Formats: sequence, C-alpha cells, structure tokens
Amino acid sequence: MSKRPKAVPQMTAAQFEATFPDEEACKGYLVARRWPNGVHCPRCGSVKVFPVKSMPFKWQCYACTPNSGYRFSVIAGTIFENTNKGLRDWFRVVHLMLAGKKGTSALQIQRMMGFGSYETAHSMCHKIRAALIEPEEKLGGIVEVDETFIGGKDKNKHWNKRTFRTGPYGSDKTPVIGAVSRKGNVIARVLDKVTRSNAEAFIREVVSDKVSLLATDEHGIYVGLKKGGYPHATVDHGDKQYVYGAVHTQTIEGFWSLFKRGIVGNFHKVSRKYLPLYVAEFQFRYNNRNNPDIFGAAIAGC
Repeated sequence: MSKRPKAVPQMTAAQFEATFPDEEACKGYLVARRWPNGVHCPRCGSVKVFPVKSMPFKWQCYACTPNSGYRFSVIAGTIFENTNKGLRDWFRVVHLMLAGKKGTSALQIQRMMGFGSYETAHSMCHKIRAALIEPEEKLGGIVEVDETFIGGKDKNKHWNKRTFRTGPYGSDKTPVIGAVSRKGNVIARVLDKVTRSNAEAFIREVVSDKVSLLATDEHGIYVGLKKGGYPHATVDHGDKQYVYGAVHTQTIEGFWSLFKRGIVGNFHKVSRKYLPLYVAEFQFRYNNRNNPDIFGAAIAGC
C-alpha cells in the first residue's frame, strides 16, 4: 500500500521545485495518488501484479493475459500516456491552471513552460480540463439556479458575422445553466437552447427533490418547478427585487461573475465547441475551493 502524500495546496514555485525535483518524484507521487490502496491492473483491475525489477514504476499482470502477461507503467490509462512531455511538465501545467482562481490561458502556459508550439499547450490544457470532470451528486439544502450567456456583443463583431438581433436570446451567444448549493458545490451545463424543457431536465438531473428551497429569478423557464414538486420561490430582478428573505440567486451569480471574468480577462475568446471543458475547469476549482489538497485531487483524476 502506498503512503498517501502530504497535501500541497496552492504551491508556490519554490514549493513545487522542492516537492517535484525530478521525474522519479512525480512518478512516486502519481502512484500514491492513483493507487492509494495498492497498485492494481488498469486493464482488469486485478491487485495481483508484480513489479518489473529491471524497470522502476512498471508492473506485470497475468490475470488478464495469462500466457505473456500484461505489462503496464504508472502512466498507463492516464492522460499522460503516449505523450512527448514528461510528468514534471504535466504537473507544472496542472499547478499553473489551479494556482489562479480565474485560470491560465494556453498561450500563457506556452510562454511560461517554453513550449515550442501553442498547440502543445492547448492540447495539454484541454486534456487536463477533461480529467477534472468529477462524478456529481445531487445538490441539497438551499439551491439556486440561474442561466447566463457566453459570447461577444453583436456590435463588436465584424459586420458579416453580426446577427443584428438584440439581447442574449436573439444573438448567437452560448447559454449555460447552473445550480449551486449554498456553501456547497456548483454544477453547470452548456445548453443548446434555453427552453423550459431543457431547464427542467437539468434541474431534475442535478437537484434533489428533497431540497428545502429552490431559488431562481422570475424567468419563464422555471414556472413549472413548483408543480414538479420543488419548493420553488423567485425574486423579480425586473422589478429590482434581488433578495426576499432567504430567496436570492447571489451565490450562483457570484460563480457566473468569476467564470465570465476568467473568460474575458484570461482566455479572451472561447469557442462553443470547447466551452464545456472550460465550464468543467471552473466548476472543479469552485467545488475544491476549501480542499486543502486540490492539486492531489486533480492529479488523482488524471
């Protein structure tokens, strides 16, 4: 059984150098994070694996391949497999992405890491974002739900790309819906279109029907929630009503603010195709904001 590494939250550059001085240290850390209860075969799950004495951090499994044995390394089945970058480079990129609460762009990663191409940094960042997608449990307690739109203003686009329609619903901005449990986790999804059926399907998927309160704004897509069995209450932003007792959407709006500041300030432009990955990245950082070992949680997911 591997000893669980010490938590290393939000490391400084000096702390990173001390914790991961070489590839061997990174491999040892990955073994302990990936297999805290002992190494097992990534192909069949068998715990009866045998270390290859002449090759550190490699094991042989005969359960899934009885005749010749299946040989695997510490990076087998991870995002680090079949790449030209060493674990130390990957760990540095993960650290940089988690260090700032508004994220770090691939262009900045390229500059700081000294990569020869932007595509290398871009690919690594997206693989890490995909690995940060965590299993989700339904939200309980007091839950807030709200939607937002990501994309540039129509007036700022080139004339042949303008829609000449006003408001987020008339433009080609990408809608994102989110739900957050107060003092808890957030879950967000990119939508094809903001409709009542899409909103209700999202809420049924991520919000427990045992919540004490489901708070939204006055948008029409939420009108059927009370009939659906949820203790639904609203605030009317159009009438400048933002807080009514315990009813408000300020927590989810705070997450949207953080997300949009990151998109505009750090990434500048995000395509609709890759937006779900950026949502996953911000969701992971938010949900691990109080985790003393956010770096370890990220590495374990890779």
